[in-house]
Amino acid sequence: MTTSNHTSISHTVFYLLGIPGLEDQHMWISIPFFISYVMALLGNSLLIFIILTKPSLHEPMYLFLCMLAGTDVVLSTCTVPQALAIFWFHTGEISLNCCIAQVFFLTSTFMSESGILLVMAFDRYIAICYPLRYTAILTYALIGKIGLTVFLRSFGTVFPIIFLLKRLTFCKSNILPHTVCEHIGLAKFSCDDIRVNIWYGLFLLMSTIALDVFLIIVSYIRILRAVFRIPSQDARYKALNTCGSHVCVIILFYGPGIFSVLAQCFGRHISPHIHILLANVCILAPPMLNPIICGIMTKQIRDQVTHILFSKQI
Repeated sequence: MTTSNHTSISHTVFYLLGIPGLEDQHMWISIPFFISYVMALLGNSLLIFIILTKPSLHEPMYLFLCMLAGTDVVLSTCTVPQALAIFWFHTGEISLNCCIAQVFFLTSTFMSESGILLVMAFDRYIAICYPLRYTAILTYALIGKIGLTVFLRSFGTVFPIIFLLKRLTFCKSNILPHTVCEHIGLAKFSCDDIRVNIWYGLFLLMSTIALDVFLIIVSYIRILRAVFRIPSQDARYKALNTCGSHVCVIILFYGPGIFSVLAQCFGRHISPHIHILLANVCILAPPMLNPIICGIMTKQIRDQVTHILFSKQI
């Protein structure tokens, strides 16, 4: 009887509130959301165009950067338009299937970006530690296989979440206090036991994000050991300079996420809207700033952007 009652009132439609407690500020909050989204689309699209159309940039480092830019476009597109619809038109209604689909694409894209950052660390390790064998090791065939593996890992490990959420009966409130659908955030509105969801979410975090961070740290420890063995100071500086943009992108991607997790674990007295804003920073900041960082700190890309934007004026 209990299962039957749960099924009879199971919600198939949910309502995203945006940022609870700041409803009267939604129009103002939408401005940085919109600006960041436009900058992410323009910046990453320009980056992809430059890398794909310039044969001189068809090198492993830039091809991985192209993958990162494409992932950033997907990450921002599957979240920001929904948030803007809530802020501008108060249309937070979303079906259960669309909510689960958003969970899938948001989580898998986030993990894909983490995997690409790990691959970029491996690329810098090969370039600095084995410079003479760099092109022989990272062939186009291997780059394609690595990229395919990264995306298959992300989609494959996140795919079970669809079934873990579909099996639940959502008989509690259908009001979601957020701008996007999240795995555990949605599962908490179920009347069923969600321990499997929690444990699988923890497994995903440890087997992908945490593992990627560990391997990135190991890669850079070995890179630093190799760099400081170089006798020439100029050569050391040049080697480290090639890692500069990648390190900045890593900090930008993982930093807000780590801070958000710490705030959720230890900031019990922090207002809920602060947690939601931090979660949105994790989604908004990397796609918007990654092209700027790469453009400023990578001379080849900077020169190509300058040529495209100002050649006609000259």
